[in-house]
Order: sequence, then C-alpha cells, then structure tokens
Amino acid sequence: MGTVQETGRARLHPTGEEPVVTSCGRRIMVKCLRLAAPHSPISRVTLDLGPDRDGAPGTWAALTSHEARELARRLLAQAALAERDASRGGRSA
Repeated sequence: MGTVQETGRARLHPTGEEPVVTSCGRRIMVKCLRLAAPHSPISRVTLDLGPDRDGAPGTWAALTSHEARELARRLLAQAALAERDASRGGRSA
C-alpha cells in the first residue's frame, strides 16, 4: 500500500443511497473505495459506522468483495432468525 500513499489518489464511490440509521441513531454508510495504485488498482467495500446518538465514536472497515459478500450472507441469515423469533412472539429489532 506504500504506492497508494505515494500517489495520494483514493476515491470513494457512493451508491447514491442515504445512510441506514439504526434504532440507536448510528448512521451506517456503505461505499466502494477505489485506490489508484499505478500497477494494481485496489477496490474495497467500506462500512462507515458513524457516531451514535450520544456521540460515542464510530468506526469503519474496508472489505474485499469476497469479505463483503460473506458479511452480507451472515447478516441475512441473522435477519431471518430475528424475523422468525419475532413471528413466534419474540421481540423484533
């Protein structure tokens, strides 16, 4: 990644979507980051977890496309479990 720092060229490509706002007020942005390295451009999917309602700092992650798809698969599986629990009288998120 030294080459990327030397060129200083990195671009975020937003999806045009508004951030997801959680029930605790945290804003989650999903974007594509492209680093313009001279011989091998690098692309990552970024998650920017902004500060919560009380101002606690957020964090971010840069994922490969494979990692992003794996995270999406796990999120969808957990969402299905949460919905199933909610339909059985549990509390929905």
